Amino acid sequence: MINLKKHIGIALAYFLIVALMGILLRFYFVIQLPFNFKFLLHAHSHTALLGWIYLGLTTLIYKIFLAEAQKPKLYKRIFMLTNICILGMLVTFPFQGYALYSIIFSTLFLFASYWFTWFAVRHIPSHFKRRFSWKLIKTSLWYLVFSSIGPWAIGGVMATLGPESIWYKTSIYFYLHFQYNGWFILALLGILFYIFEENGIEFNPQKRKSFFLLLNFSVLFTLFLSVLWFVPPTIFYILGLVGAVVQLLAFYELYLLLKDNFTIFKLIFAPRAVVLLKIAGTLVVVKILMQLFSAFPYFANLAFQLKDFVIGYLHLVFLGVVITTLLAFLKYFKLLSIPKSFLWLFLLAFATTEALIFYKALAIWLGLPFFKDYYIYLAFLSCLFPVAIGILFYKHIKSRYLSD
Repeated sequence: MINLKKHIGIALAYFLIVALMGILLRFYFVIQLPFNFKFLLHAHSHTALLGWIYLGLTTLIYKIFLAEAQKPKLYKRIFMLTNICILGMLVTFPFQGYALYSIIFSTLFLFASYWFTWFAVRHIPSHFKRRFSWKLIKTSLWYLVFSSIGPWAIGGVMATLGPESIWYKTSIYFYLHFQYNGWFILALLGILFYIFEENGIEFNPQKRKSFFLLLNFSVLFTLFLSVLWFVPPTIFYILGLVGAVVQLLAFYELYLLLKDNFTIFKLIFAPRAVVLLKIAGTLVVVKILMQLFSAFPYFANLAFQLKDFVIGYLHLVFLGVVITTLLAFLKYFKLLSIPKSFLWLFLLAFATTEALIFYKALAIWLGLPFFKDYYIYLAFLSCLFPVAIGILFYKHIKSRYLSD
């Protein structure tokens, strides 16, 4: 019997480390600190995506769809290899950035993710195969595999064209795009539809199919929005705009599917999980609109020139959409409790830091007044993240210890 709460505890430990690294990155602009900013940023992003979010999602997928397969030893081996890779990246990236050892561990992680994908597709119990929820999960796993083209390309680009090449950034954006728009979002939607299925809620098959096709079309075509920073030919803007419009239609289709069941959310989910899901739903709309605007040359160039728009957008997606939804689902499946103190501290940290990040970009763009202690405020408000996550981690470890 696998103790999945222990696995979530490990994922939360990575989440806490990510938050602590985030503070160091923020204080780097306030006081002189003896580390390479870019190297630590690599460690921060890799641990966030692969240590916390990846482990959270794969643990949920295992619990929901694969526990019945009776392959605990195989899953434990995959989990162990995955953590060796994450710890290797966590130790090597801060000191060398993209170099021999960090590349070895990040490459091994790709193989670990392939292994998990094979495990899921190969051993899924037959009664899940016709479910819409599994269709979404399976597609998300293929996006996970497809996203790895980016990291594979980075090695070749660095060896031949160097890190200053447009293909270096394009490879990174390719990876990020299919991670959060493909793997993360579809996996979370798959879990959501599983919850509805288990609660006896049915949807029109034609509308489900329409939503699925629109969603996947949008994932593929919004990729063009990730390359507008180097001012490509006009056709790229058109294709990106098509993807953004279809994405809007896809989520409107999702809204039509769910609107008659919104009241049931309060019956299915705990109150704090409902708060998190409402925030995620609201910010999905903001995300979609930001992507829609970024298809136009003026705003695409603006985002490229003002990096804070991109930083704010990425934090909005990961902290405001993906992580809030992930926490709500972990609560639903009783893998995690959400203390009130954590919830409000986390939301306060998220709201205030996002407001400052976007205000800086707006101030530069529109010529608004700016204040000299901006980086100090941003750094100290960011300290709320590890405090909140520390509370969550402590409560989780304490509850698991008491239950054992």
